[in-house]
Amino acid sequence: MTTRAAVFVFPFLNPEPAAAGRLDKWLWAVRIFKTRALATDACRAGSVTINELAAKPARDVRPGETILVRQGLVLRTLRVVGVPRSRVGPKVVAQYCADLTPPEEFAKAKVQKVQQILAREKGSGRPTKRDRRLLDGLFG
Repeated sequence: MTTRAAVFVFPFLNPEPAAAGRLDKWLWAVRIFKTRALATDACRAGSVTINELAAKPARDVRPGETILVRQGLVLRTLRVVGVPRSRVGPKVVAQYCADLTPPEEFAKAKVQKVQQILAREKGSGRPTKRDRRLLDGLFG
């Protein structure tokens, strides 16, 4: 009688990524959204498209697809490189996602942020001495 040793592979130790996975889970796993619920809500709101088609949260994503995600003023362009089994660390994100977003998109958000800081309510009068110091500190 021959004995055969059973080989058990732990699924969490398997380095190979899955071939396809849910869109909302992928967006959460590659740290585009902080929670999976936020990713699901963005998909349902129509802020996420795959290959220029509106995508539902349960749609499968595969390597090579292009995903557009609207986050505030920024339209992020992402290419799926792989599908991780679970959420990955920030240093590992590049193995699963290629960020093709042009720098102009991030500049739009930065300009808007500065404009919000500079905006004053109508009728609030002139800036106080403290407000002036804060503005001077902001712009050097």
